[in-house]
Amino acid sequence: MNRGGVDFLEDLGRLALFVDLPREELETIAASAEEVSFGEGEWIIRQGDPQSAMYVIVDGEVAVVIDDEDRRVLSKGSFFGEVAVLLEEPATASIITRTPLICLVIQGSAIHDFLISHPVVTYRILQAEARRLKTASEWRT
Repeated sequence: MNRGGVDFLEDLGRLALFVDLPREELETIAASAEEVSFGEGEWIIRQGDPQSAMYVIVDGEVAVVIDDEDRRVLSKGSFFGEVAVLLEEPATASIITRTPLICLVIQGSAIHDFLISHPVVTYRILQAEARRLKTASEWRT
């Protein structure tokens, strides 16, 4: 993957959050975030820890673990960490990599400006959160 280059922007443009965005906006997103890689079996977030970033999976898979129970797997195009950042609370879940992982990381201190600057992305995040809430409600009934 060529950070900031055509390959990276093409990879971003294929993710559900960023699909169909103009190239200029993809360039702005890439410039405002950091690309981070993790190996298989690495803990990225631990439940209860202070959390200060939102992660968007560019490639790979993670497991979401709550109270020592695997709850779901997130893969390419999924995101995590946003709840703790938006609520300014400790992490609600642990995240461990299942495969090598590449993420786009938006720091908590930049999330407000990021979401205001990219309303289509913000709308898509809200849609994903609504789906998660609906799924959680259906699971409990």
